[in-house]
Amino acid sequence: MNTKEETVESWTQVIKPSYSLFELHLNDLWKYRDLVMLFVKRDFVAAYKQTILGPLWHFIQPIFTTAMFLLIFSKIAKIPTDGLRPVLFYMSGITLWNYFSSCLTGTSSTFTSNAGIFGKVYFPRLVSPVSTVISNIMRFGIQFILLVFVMLLYTIIKGDDFYFGWSWLLIIPLLVIMAGLGLGLGIIISSVTTKYRDMAVLIGFGVQLLMYVTPVVYPLSFVADKSYRWLIMINPITYLIEAFRFALFHQGVVSYYLIYSVLFTLFSLFIGLLMFNKVERSFMDTV
Repeated sequence: MNTKEETVESWTQVIKPSYSLFELHLNDLWKYRDLVMLFVKRDFVAAYKQTILGPLWHFIQPIFTTAMFLLIFSKIAKIPTDGLRPVLFYMSGITLWNYFSSCLTGTSSTFTSNAGIFGKVYFPRLVSPVSTVISNIMRFGIQFILLVFVMLLYTIIKGDDFYFGWSWLLIIPLLVIMAGLGLGLGIIISSVTTKYRDMAVLIGFGVQLLMYVTPVVYPLSFVADKSYRWLIMINPITYLIEAFRFALFHQGVVSYYLIYSVLFTLFSLFIGLLMFNKVERSFMDTV
């Protein structure tokens, strides 16, 4: 008489659809942290594969953009920069703005650009946008080094005071807030784009227009008596840019309006996660 041995399989993970809108499973991001870092490496390598200058483009882009701003807004339009060197004023705004715009545009195409891999293997879909935000920190770091280098040049050549004090500690939380804002708005747009492809077209020039209602090329004091001031004041990025300049140069505006930026970021993240969670259940039917 033959005996059949029964083996009991113990599963380490069960994949099942999420039926609750609030089942976000954020702890899965930590479980898949190795995959996050793998995606970060992939994004960084893929961005410069088959390029001649590679990461040097991170230096070239802010240099040429600063030169253009210097010509148009400082020499021609003669917009003041609150006593700061125009080069430092523009470069500081460009550095933080580039990080936000990269996070926003990178995460806004999460579903459409990763549909192939999403349809083949399971992993938390948030891994992709989160890795985009982290990989862009490298770009910010390179451009920040360039900014500090230019500050040192003005100190050596022109004899300017190089401010380095407690306010530099603000840079880290400001970067975290900007990352959260870019991630939150990005995954909201990504969730909408799966059904309405027009959003992918709008995001390109929408980011460019948003920059001009953000004090990147002008100080907040410049619009103090303008009728369109309200449009700039409701922009949560306004206070982050101003606070970033204050942190670096101890000049600029830092006010309790930063609380508004934090609350707006938390709200966009919350709404974005809810929409992302809902769309990821059925996005393969619409992408």
